[in-house]
Amino acid sequence: MEYLSKQKYDEIAAELHHLIGEVYPKVREDLAEASAQGDRSDNAGYREARRIQGKTISRIRFLQKILENSRVIDPDSLPKDRVSLLSRVEFTNLTTNVRMTFEIVSPHEMDLEAGKISLKSPIGAALMGKKVGETVEVRVPSGILRLRIDSITQ
Repeated sequence: MEYLSKQKYDEIAAELHHLIGEVYPKVREDLAEASAQGDRSDNAGYREARRIQGKTISRIRFLQKILENSRVIDPDSLPKDRVSLLSRVEFTNLTTNVRMTFEIVSPHEMDLEAGKISLKSPIGAALMGKKVGETVEVRVPSGILRLRIDSITQ
């Protein structure tokens, strides 16, 4: 079971709707047109249309599986005093004295440039359930980080 924000759930549903309603019918048309051009064994257009069809079907199935196995998070039901999904956490790396702020999100919503880390990442997993003032040690590829939680907001 995955948990998604309402925004991400809606984005995935919109992409799925677009793929099923607009992209896939166009792919089928392109495939039929390429197929009508004769011998399929020497038809590069046909092979390309089949490749695109396969990728489109694969993406549709992937998105359907995400939606089937996901639930929308009710932000009001999440704890306010502990790090949880959708928490915005400000913490200090005690080794370098650098302060960072990240939002803890599901793996499907992760976007480092937007300041969103997965709850399944080493840092996200280490922060989950912790309170302001607590210090955690996190094993990352570059070594061990000591992080102090400075604030938690929803």
